[in-house]
Amino acid sequence: MLSAETREGLAERLWRAEREREPIPPLIESHPDIDVVDAYEIQLINIRRRDVPTAGHKVGLSSPAMQQMMGVDEPDYGHLLSDMQLSEDVPLDARAYCYPRVEVEVGFLLSEDIPPDCDEQGVLDRTEALIPSIELIDSRIRDWRIGIADTIADNASSAGYVLGAQRVAPGALDPRGIDAVLHRNGEVVAEGRSDAVLGNPATAVAWLAKKVAGFGVRLRAGNVVLPGSCTRAIDVRPGDVFRAEFTGLGTVGLTAKP
Repeated sequence: MLSAETREGLAERLWRAEREREPIPPLIESHPDIDVVDAYEIQLINIRRRDVPTAGHKVGLSSPAMQQMMGVDEPDYGHLLSDMQLSEDVPLDARAYCYPRVEVEVGFLLSEDIPPDCDEQGVLDRTEALIPSIELIDSRIRDWRIGIADTIADNASSAGYVLGAQRVAPGALDPRGIDAVLHRNGEVVAEGRSDAVLGNPATAVAWLAKKVAGFGVRLRAGNVVLPGSCTRAIDVRPGDVFRAEFTGLGTVGLTAKP
């Protein structure tokens, strides 16, 4: 494990990379002994430094293919902060990010705190609504050359999120069978289904509740949880207009300034 001083130094490098939009080499190159615990502690250093309310969490690496690529056997997670929420009505500046991409997700709006020993049905019982969502991901690691420790330390490569207007009670829709289609500038660029996320996105939320408890974090009532992407990630370019459609769940859009 890394020393507290080394963790602080790596957190500072990621902090500056994000604010100056100057990606850095993978952390694993300079610190080959960095482990997952180090990475989560680095993430938390920068989350505390931002000093804004936590709006929820995101789960990454929620597909077997992504886990195999990263050489891990479980997902990872990051924080969604209140200043990371984007609007369908306000175009974002793609140039304000390093390598922005979008992912399509079935979001969970929690009605109650989720205990760390919760199962899938318990998650649904404590969920107010499912929400059509797009996550904006980005990497402060040069050219997306990330290992598991790199992405965790970098807040699981999260940069923002946008929620659609529709809210559907979890009892009204099987969260495992929601088809999703992503359009960019009117063209279909990605398709998927919600069971691509660990077979059931509620499984990802249950995993998250247990995982964050080990770091003294809880999933709270009113939080939004993005459990993982239904589709592959798509690059965001200036002028792009995205629209994601979910069977039975509605739509959500995101636009980039020209």
